[in-house]
Amino acid sequence: MNSKKMITFSMLLAMQCAAYAQNPIVQTQLTTDPAPLVVGDRLYVYTGHDEDKADFFWMNEWRVYSTTDMVNWTDHGSPLDLSSFSWADDRAWAAQTIERNGKYYWYICAHSKLTGGMAIGVAVADSPTGPFKDAIGKPLFDNGSWDNIDPTVWLDDDGQAYLYWGNPHLYYAKLNEDMVSFKGGVDPKEAVDAKREVGRIHMTVDGFGAPDVENRDSTVKYKDNYTEGPWFMKRGKNYYMLYAAGGVPEHIAYSMSKKPLGPWKYKGEIMPLENTGSFTNHCGVTDYKGKSYFFYHTGKLGGGFGRSVAVEEFKYNADGTFPIIHHTDAGVSPIATLNPYKRQEAETIAYSKGVKSEQTDGTGVYISEIHNGDYIKVREVDFGKTSPQTFAMSAACSSLGGS
Repeated sequence: MNSKKMITFSMLLAMQCAAYAQNPIVQTQLTTDPAPLVVGDRLYVYTGHDEDKADFFWMNEWRVYSTTDMVNWTDHGSPLDLSSFSWADDRAWAAQTIERNGKYYWYICAHSKLTGGMAIGVAVADSPTGPFKDAIGKPLFDNGSWDNIDPTVWLDDDGQAYLYWGNPHLYYAKLNEDMVSFKGGVDPKEAVDAKREVGRIHMTVDGFGAPDVENRDSTVKYKDNYTEGPWFMKRGKNYYMLYAAGGVPEHIAYSMSKKPLGPWKYKGEIMPLENTGSFTNHCGVTDYKGKSYFFYHTGKLGGGFGRSVAVEEFKYNADGTFPIIHHTDAGVSPIATLNPYKRQEAETIAYSKGVKSEQTDGTGVYISEIHNGDYIKVREVDFGKTSPQTFAMSAACSSLGGS
């Protein structure tokens, strides 16, 4: 087959593949609990990783993906896992990364060998893709409680950073400028420790749709109820607390405030309960290149304990509230193009079938498990005004010692 025919065939294949859904955004791994972060011109999404065919949320690592066009996603592998924390031995659950003073801080939760509960930890790196290391060599917060999951972090305009987390209660702490220690000074009425470093938000029907779980009346049908997976952010003059709600199965709801620690006002559902194959949900929100994006996870690839990250574009209402956002298979539209005249790694993918991504210290991230009929698709490739006649590809067979 000559090169011209090969390119024609490849373009026809790409046109056929274009009919496939864009969601979930990653197909080579099961991904969960998305946490977006914009760094310069690139949008990064930090995720958890469900193990294939798991019968529970047995999770061992966290992963990073990035894009500049919202449809082609580059797999940066796993720069952080349970072995990075000497005190952790299980359940690498939801996490979030933030940048401050050129450093990247990844707040995680994991099962603690020290107390037998869940604990909050923090890793640090000089790059958004790592390598990350345990910033303090011990948990940031570990009191033996199973409540300590799903940290979310925000750096406010005045330089004060806030950390929230918890299931079924919602906890918070002010971070020092070093981002790896607590400032203290929590309201005595909300403090849960003697040092007053950690507080707990006391939930009400007005604030979160229902009171704290221990104060709920089983005979009352409440508006809603906070469960887990908080996402804390500020936009304009409004503070937002998004969270998984309703117990199992979960939908996404939110509350708003004019202050970072409340009082909070329950505002309703954002993503209603829909049949996505997942009985949990966890969201992350960001603005990127003039558009607003809502990340979440479904069970469209694995189902149950096998979840996958998806994304929808949306517009805020005029008063700053969220619209109702439904999950789609179509996903979002591209906002930039892919340059075919520079090296593009195989792990930059819009959609794929059959293949998996793997990682080694020497090679980095690469694509494996390639069989007849499998494919990798990229989108919005800008060939320019002149059609190319040839292309170059680097490939190796690991079983024959290739590199």
